[in-house]
Amino acid sequence: MKFVKPLLLAALLAAGAAQAGTAIVIGGALKTDNDAVWQRIVDEAGGAGARIAVFATAAANPARSGAQIAAALNRRGAQAEVIPVAPRLAGVDLAAKLADPALIAQVKAARAVFFSGGAQELIVDTLQPGGQPTAMLKAIREVFDGGGVVAGTSAGAAIMSRMMFRDAQDNLDILKGRWRERREYDRGLGFVGPDLFIDQHFLKRGRIGRMLPAMRAFGYRLGLGVEEDSAIVVKGTAVEVIGARGALLVDLSDASSDARLPHFNLRGARLSYLDRGDRHDLATGVTTPAAHKLREPRIDPTASDYKPYLRADTYFLDILGDNTLVTAMAQLLDSPAPEVRGLAWRARPRGGDAAPDVGFEFRLYKGAGLTGWFSGALGGEDYTVLNARLDVQPVRVATPFVTPITAP
Repeated sequence: MKFVKPLLLAALLAAGAAQAGTAIVIGGALKTDNDAVWQRIVDEAGGAGARIAVFATAAANPARSGAQIAAALNRRGAQAEVIPVAPRLAGVDLAAKLADPALIAQVKAARAVFFSGGAQELIVDTLQPGGQPTAMLKAIREVFDGGGVVAGTSAGAAIMSRMMFRDAQDNLDILKGRWRERREYDRGLGFVGPDLFIDQHFLKRGRIGRMLPAMRAFGYRLGLGVEEDSAIVVKGTAVEVIGARGALLVDLSDASSDARLPHFNLRGARLSYLDRGDRHDLATGVTTPAAHKLREPRIDPTASDYKPYLRADTYFLDILGDNTLVTAMAQLLDSPAPEVRGLAWRARPRGGDAAPDVGFEFRLYKGAGLTGWFSGALGGEDYTVLNARLDVQPVRVATPFVTPITAP
């Protein structure tokens, strides 16, 4: 994808080593009663009395969003204050606020910074216009480099990697190569280091469809897609999953593509679903399941005593649907089927689509290292699935997909 190269090169040259602080990446739609996430932010910032600077820069209503976030943190013992730096904040001189010595000093005195949800392009355009850091962003980095915390939800999560999706809501458009610099993708702020790609609202919105092309184009080996009302805590190479659900780890170390095909394709990707309570080391590749999972038998399809629980042999007609991918991964792990397939496609082609009959078949299959755990201890049917293999193949889809049967 030639259009990516200038920006990619600049980002690679600017990227440094992994930061010293703690990044808490929240997948969006964070509920106010999710103590596992809110309290963890406060605890990582030092516990009771921790000073936290709240940036509602991305929000549609910054005053309301900032106040809600600060209140949620303060209920857990923090001393959170809203920093009035947001382009949609009425009656505020944004340029003056960005350079205000008092506000900059307030941020530097904090032990954590929290970015709200909204439109991530507003964060980078405000704090890093034209790719150049403002004094305010330098203050935030000083907090982080000093061992502090940077947390963000939704848009605030998107900015965590060195490259990010700016405004790319359609997975199929990205799969079909319809994305542009400064429109659908942009530089992020890089708090998780240069080697890990981040995406949010991940399972709910089927964003594996946009993550895979982005990782290939931007040169990423590892990606983490965080689900809604869930978070990952990143300290160096250590990752812990907290909250309501989990995160999908994508590893393209052994993946390849066929350049002869006119559309995106991929072979040999590895997917792991890390559930709440699971830990993973990005350097060693070792996953430690949550304690309640370890009390259950390990599921190993190659073991002599393997007894698959699931019997369904489903072809998923919307593999990018709400949590469908993890359902398919669980079926692969815990059923006798050697593979599970699904389709990413558009039943009603849109105007301007140069390839309306092109879809993408996702083939999950068993390979070396596929293993996992299941537990119902937390009230759900919770799987951890490690090392499922994935191929993505462009396919032709009939239009219309179905034809009604009529009476003779």
